[in-house]
Amino acid sequence: MPTYDSVFYSRLLTETTLAFHIIFATIGVGVPVMIMLAELAGIKRKDPYYTLLARRWARGFVITVAIGVVTGTAIGLQLSLLWPTFMQIAGQAIALPLFLETFAFFIEAIFLGIYLYTWERLKPMHHLLLLVPVVIGSSASAFFITTVNAFMNTPQGFSLKDGLITNVQPILAMFNPSMPTKVAHVLSSAYMTSAFILAAIAAYSLLKKKGDILYAKKALKLTVTAGLVFAVSTALIGDLSAKFLAQNQPEKLAAAEWHFETTANAPLILGGILTDGNEIKYALKIPYALSILAGGTPKSEVKGLNEIPPDLRPPLYVHYFFDAMVGIGMLVIVVAIVHLWYSRKRSVKPYPKWLLAIIVVCGPLSMLGIQCGWFYAEVGRQPWILRGYLKVADAATTSQDVDMMLVLFCLLYIVLALTAVKVLSKLFGKSDVSDELMALGIFGGRTKK
Repeated sequence: MPTYDSVFYSRLLTETTLAFHIIFATIGVGVPVMIMLAELAGIKRKDPYYTLLARRWARGFVITVAIGVVTGTAIGLQLSLLWPTFMQIAGQAIALPLFLETFAFFIEAIFLGIYLYTWERLKPMHHLLLLVPVVIGSSASAFFITTVNAFMNTPQGFSLKDGLITNVQPILAMFNPSMPTKVAHVLSSAYMTSAFILAAIAAYSLLKKKGDILYAKKALKLTVTAGLVFAVSTALIGDLSAKFLAQNQPEKLAAAEWHFETTANAPLILGGILTDGNEIKYALKIPYALSILAGGTPKSEVKGLNEIPPDLRPPLYVHYFFDAMVGIGMLVIVVAIVHLWYSRKRSVKPYPKWLLAIIVVCGPLSMLGIQCGWFYAEVGRQPWILRGYLKVADAATTSQDVDMMLVLFCLLYIVLALTAVKVLSKLFGKSDVSDELMALGIFGGRTKK
């Protein structure tokens, strides 16, 4: 009989949980920002269409928050159950951000409840101010959790002697070297993805001519414009992240680009396949681009994988995660620019169907980009769970029941996914935009008198 591999099942369960949780965590971080932009636009322009956008987005946001709480709790539980050695060594160092994340969520939840039930009870600007703690709380939650992940990549703030952690400095551990670029990239990409998911919904409404056309057009313009800003900022931060990797985790960048020999004038490898002899075929090579990405100049030297011991090299399939992440980011920027051009072209009133269809696709593609980014971040750190201190194989549980846990948690995620789809479809399927506009005294873009 084959030997039971608890490390494999632990990794598979953790990856499944993270992949599912990231969907709701991303929406939980990005959508509050979009709600704030919509309500602010409604107040500044005295346009009730934008106010209605904020109201409807807020309703859907509550459902995703509820699912995110469950999946986030599952991650916390699995850290202790599946990775006991990691928690024994690093638990004290990462306790502070985990503790602060709980407070950030409390702030978000409390003010979100007040925000939802005070639409007609407060002045518009006062009501908008209630959303500020929600935005801060959701982004702060992402900040604190991401510092934990950054710590796993560049651990500091403790000493390890005979397998025991001593001299713990939680602040130093939290503000580790990879924290700035990693936090900035996570936040900006979450804002970008949420904007394009909402843009996809608006584009679908226009494509199918469902609901109020003016409402959908305003939603599309706001979301794609915000998505463009966040996508460009994500790309700029990604450039800084690559330069950080070149200096601090060169094996991760080299694996992403199938870069084996330490050289200057290194090309960027897009696509392709890798043979058993590490020969790259069918790839697009952009001359000097990897050196520029890593060091800012074509003559910058990029460390190759051949200088890394074979047992410490990340899996080379991370190349495809990296390519997909970058490719999707570039695509949504181009699509947003094309949309901006069409929206300013007065002679073209209806959006072309092909453009609307591409924007619809950009929603799930953006989420796929987030997933690929996280898989690249986590798999690219292999074989380490705590880089330089503890390997994944040494950190996992030795329990023989992880496969059963995997089945049970997968069933839970299926139930949660179906519940989210069912509730959201009922919430908005029976709530027609035109009816809400008329209930608010709005018809054809004008307020009834």
